[in-house]
Amino acid sequence: MRLTNVAHLRLPFGRLLGYDVTTSEPGAGLPVSFDQRRHVGAGDRPGSWMALSFRLPRPVALDDLARAWLAVIDRHGTLRTVFVRGADGEPALAEVAIGPGGWVEHPVSSGQAVNDALRDVLDGACSSSARPAHRLCVLETATGPTIIVAADHSHVDMWSMLVVLRDFLDALGRIEAGGAPSPQRAPAFVEHTRALRDRPAAPAHVRNRWAQIIADSGGVMPCFPLALGTAEPHAERVEVRDVFDVDDAAAFSAQAREDGVSTLALTVAAMTAVTRELADAPLRAVFPVHSRYDDTWHDSVGWFITNSVLESADADPNAAADAVREAVQLGSWPLQDILAPWGGMPEAPGMFAISWLDLRRLPVRVDAVGLDAQYVGAAIRTDGVMLWFILDGSGLHLRCRYPDTPQARVNVGGWLDRLVATMQAGARSSVGTVLRNRDGAVFRVRRATRADVPAIVGLLLDDEVGAAREVDDEFAPYESAYDVVARDRSHYLAVVCADDGEIVGTMQLTVLPGLSRGGTTRLQIEGLRVARRERSAGLGTAMLEWAHRHGRAHGATLAQVTTDEVRERARAFYGRLGYTANHVGLKRALSQLTGSAGDTGTPARQTGGHETR
Repeated sequence: MRLTNVAHLRLPFGRLLGYDVTTSEPGAGLPVSFDQRRHVGAGDRPGSWMALSFRLPRPVALDDLARAWLAVIDRHGTLRTVFVRGADGEPALAEVAIGPGGWVEHPVSSGQAVNDALRDVLDGACSSSARPAHRLCVLETATGPTIIVAADHSHVDMWSMLVVLRDFLDALGRIEAGGAPSPQRAPAFVEHTRALRDRPAAPAHVRNRWAQIIADSGGVMPCFPLALGTAEPHAERVEVRDVFDVDDAAAFSAQAREDGVSTLALTVAAMTAVTRELADAPLRAVFPVHSRYDDTWHDSVGWFITNSVLESADADPNAAADAVREAVQLGSWPLQDILAPWGGMPEAPGMFAISWLDLRRLPVRVDAVGLDAQYVGAAIRTDGVMLWFILDGSGLHLRCRYPDTPQARVNVGGWLDRLVATMQAGARSSVGTVLRNRDGAVFRVRRATRADVPAIVGLLLDDEVGAAREVDDEFAPYESAYDVVARDRSHYLAVVCADDGEIVGTMQLTVLPGLSRGGTTRLQIEGLRVARRERSAGLGTAMLEWAHRHGRAHGATLAQVTTDEVRERARAFYGRLGYTANHVGLKRALSQLTGSAGDTGTPARQTGGHETR
């Protein structure tokens, strides 16, 4: 899922509407979490919200959207609470009743970007003291609405936004089918706050470790180790980068497994190495950890995040894994007592925070790609550095917010450049890219580049069938075909390189989603070739096994391959690896000489195809 902010959010142009609910006077008082108190205690300010946008592929009645939103509010207790000032001037939380209201149009002024109009709406409607502090907005277009749901951070986290989206779509589906939304309510966040209060205080060794890290950070929470400019809030600079696609993410994760650590730990190792290189200092950062410590809270909405501190001085992956484990343990205790010696969280200009969210591991599932769903952050003024990582089915993505000063552009931008380069180099050299033949010789598989086309053509030509049908005196048709393949990321045109860099193998892998066989996704394997000097040594088997891992990483559960019926050795090879020739494949040329069904044009020579089912 894309991680962006409101200034960079991809929005269509359309009528911008918001739904006004009715809200009762505040009622019974409720417990306030440590992080809620800190957030709301800072006062109202623009950009204290977070949001999620998504698109529906069809027009939907506004009344149905409103009913679905009210169902979400009714399901989640935190969306039926508001913050007020207590008698002591401190934030207090109160329950309210929320009912139907009406739609209003938010004007988009002449020359104003839709993003700016939306930001103004959410800055006003989703402040900490707003009643309620959340908003449903719709951009109406002819092809279907773009929905934006937003709430002040005191009521939601990123996991919660996925729950809101899932529950909204479920309610809308039931309404459009003529039914009613599910009346079942999820456990309320205030119950989680009460449960945390009942937990025992942190033991002495946890308190001492917190104190040591804060002392090593100058008596404050960890700060970014390089200069950011003057110590005051500045307009933000937001960078959004795609670190890995799904293939590089799989390679990086394979290296993490080989090292016996998590993908997060290997990422922390990379950040540690870069920080040592550029700042000659250990990596220290605020490290948010989720507090959904059991599945009771998996379907709830609230700010289920507490802060910890991460200190990593050694770039060895196992040392980084130890640092991550320690950070999780330090964040597993109530913070109010831990931070009491400092009067709360000792924040300072330059505070550095790192957030990690692996959407693949969450128990909440939505079709983020089909919905064009995007996490949306607000635009704010800042004096610190906040780094978010999101790992999902499309790869690893980061978003970084920092002060837009000349020093921060150089130092944070340079740190990010070095980090991304380090991680990408790690993916390319990962054990996940290594193949070995039966003799133990090492090869590496990678995505082909345009410069590899002549070598690939040479492999295609180097057999009796290829010599008769490939073209050996002109590369232009192959280069044109390469360009088409490279633009579609469902294709992986692979080359296999020996230690000396020579390309000694190739294959084209295509992921084919489909509805048949219960919605099975298939891996199609085409054009597998091994250089003559490497044949009969097990390299082809290693390539096919790697192809299967590639397919699994893309969600495929079935592999299929076609081969010319005259290739008896190839058919025997695939058979030894579990492929069965239980289907017949037919081919027909689609040139202008071959007409539509019923024409008498001469078809091209047909070959038998074989696929595993």
